[in-house]
Amino acid sequence: MLIRPGNDTPAAINDVVFPGHRVSPVRRRIVVVGLGSIGRRHARLLAARPDVVLEICDPAADALAKARAELGNVPVHADFAAALRSQPHAVVIATPHTLHARQATAAMQAGADVLCEKPMCMTGDEARTMITWARQTGRTLAVGFQLHFHRGLLRVRKLIQTGVIGQVAHLHVRVGSYITLRNSASRYQQSLRGALLLDYVHQPDLITWLLGELPAGVTLTGFQAGGMPLTSEPNVMALTLDYQQPLLATVHLNYLQMPQRHEWEIVGDKGWLLLDADRGTLRIGLRETETERLETVAADRDEAYRHEHQAFMDCLDGQRGPESAGPAAARSVELYAMAMTSLAEGRRVACHWCKFD
Repeated sequence: MLIRPGNDTPAAINDVVFPGHRVSPVRRRIVVVGLGSIGRRHARLLAARPDVVLEICDPAADALAKARAELGNVPVHADFAAALRSQPHAVVIATPHTLHARQATAAMQAGADVLCEKPMCMTGDEARTMITWARQTGRTLAVGFQLHFHRGLLRVRKLIQTGVIGQVAHLHVRVGSYITLRNSASRYQQSLRGALLLDYVHQPDLITWLLGELPAGVTLTGFQAGGMPLTSEPNVMALTLDYQQPLLATVHLNYLQMPQRHEWEIVGDKGWLLLDADRGTLRIGLRETETERLETVAADRDEAYRHEHQAFMDCLDGQRGPESAGPAAARSVELYAMAMTSLAEGRRVACHWCKFD
């Protein structure tokens, strides 16, 4: 159901309150699997926690060496199966997308809890398998949508939920990030069609998280442009989501822009919001008073990951459920499949959502 307006007095963006970083009563062995830029970030931040014994895993010797240069003399595994045989408490999966389902399922079968980077997997069938094994084994399956902990996006969500901008009519998000291709260790984007949407499946997930509504239809267009040294097919995309009520969401993605851009604009019948998620600014416009104000957010990229890790540890301690549990995370996988059908066939695709419960 779409979140309806309520009443709230706007507060400063930095009033977003996170729970304290509680140290778990259990010191857990956690293996970070996959040591690209995101995996190394997970490893670096987890290594700083007193309740974690960090280990790392990657089949590439140079990736292990680079990680150990940053982390120090941490235990390493060159083989994923061997890492699971060592019976870690949990694994963080930060490998290429196509490995997520197989590795997450194997980890749960081996008795480990799982924090899997987005996207959860590649297909709805894979998502269903992962969810089934989580239930059968009783292991935690959480998916790494760490932008749920971004202070600016949390502020935007609160403003929408409390009705400050009224009934939302249009949401637009744009991401341009050539640096993602530069940072990619495996360069899978060059061979995996639609990798741009998979890399930025954050945005469809966040749209549902912000609006509380699943779309009724999806249209995706895209092409390859620019003659860049690093590229993907497509490297420019425009995604349109339509709904059963007067509401439209649009997403622009590209692998061309440097410096990176990440912006959100939400228009309601009482006001509008414009968030620059990278620069930490939020503009709020109100129709009735014809006023606009600027708020700033003191946040960095590591902060969202730290809070994601804290939520995962709290989940393992029974303090909460996963922030992005399997059934919720699977929606972005389903949307990716429907969007790619739209791109291939050049038409709007009606959304049919699976039941995972």
